[in-house]
Amino acid sequence: MTKAEIVTEIANKTGIEKVTVQHTIEAFMEAVKKTMINGENVYLRGFGSFVIKKRAEKTGRNISKNTTIIIPAHNIPSFKPAKTFVNDVKEKVK
Repeated sequence: MTKAEIVTEIANKTGIEKVTVQHTIEAFMEAVKKTMINGENVYLRGFGSFVIKKRAEKTGRNISKNTTIIIPAHNIPSFKPAKTFVNDVKEKVK
C-alpha cells in the first residue's frame, strides 16, 4: 500500500478532503522524523514503536580491493510492532 492509497482510504472512511488528509499524514511523518533526529523514540500504543537502534563499530571488507575497513558506530531508525499488531497479522495472513 502506498502513501497515496492510505490517503484515499482515510479520506473515504472519514469524509475529510484528500488534501487535508495528505497534509496530516505528512505532518505526522515529519513529527516522527524530527523526534527521532533529536534522539527520542516514538511510542504508539497498540501499533508499535519507532526506536533508535545503536550499531557498534565493526570491521568490514571491501571485496573488490580485498581490504578491510572500519565501519564506525552509528544509530539507525527502526520500527518495532506492538504485540497485538503482530498477533493480528499472524492470525489474518496465512
